[in-house]
Amino acid sequence: MLSSVKGVTSLLFSPTVVASYFAYSWIPSSLRSYSASPEESKDTSSIPPPGETETEKKLKAELEKVSAESKSLLEKVSELDDKYKRLLADRENLRNRLTKQIEDAKIFGIQSFCKDLLEVADILGKATESVPKEEVKDNNPHLKNLYEGLTMTEAQLLKVFTRHGLLQVNPLNEKFDPNLHEALFEQEVQGKEPGSVVVVSKVGYKLQERCIRPALVGVAKGS
Repeated sequence: MLSSVKGVTSLLFSPTVVASYFAYSWIPSSLRSYSASPEESKDTSSIPPPGETETEKKLKAELEKVSAESKSLLEKVSELDDKYKRLLADRENLRNRLTKQIEDAKIFGIQSFCKDLLEVADILGKATESVPKEEVKDNNPHLKNLYEGLTMTEAQLLKVFTRHGLLQVNPLNEKFDPNLHEALFEQEVQGKEPGSVVVVSKVGYKLQERCIRPALVGVAKGS
């Protein structure tokens, strides 16, 4: 009997049993109390069911709808941008036209007034031309003073014309220009190139680059 007790005691306190006990004591009680089987330990909640779910279908439909609306909005933005650019171009063209009209009004607003003054210049020119040059002498002071007064007035008037852009057109011996000249007749003139101005019956005038009265001329005709 004593020998049996000693045998059991030596078995319980053997190094292998003691080591197993201490190793087992380090395992948490929650793990020692339950051990799931391999089949039970598998997590089936993370495995998606086969095919699309209703939520995925709805999200996909919403995405397609948003994409279509985005495309439509981009087209409208492009259309509005094009209209805006056209409007800016039209506005700029209108501003340029108005600016040009204002500038022309400033320049050519005196055109009617200038035409009226041209008659005065013509009368002064005829008056000076009608005075015989041989009669303009010191022994005839009245005629001399009158002639000098007329010539000074005519010269001053032409200076005023020039200052305001009104220029005289006297195309004698120049090439005939239908934009500035009006031909009254044609005649053969020896030594003159056909189409050149040989006679100026009445000088013309232009305001800046616009002809307000053409020169009345005679043109050489070819033989």
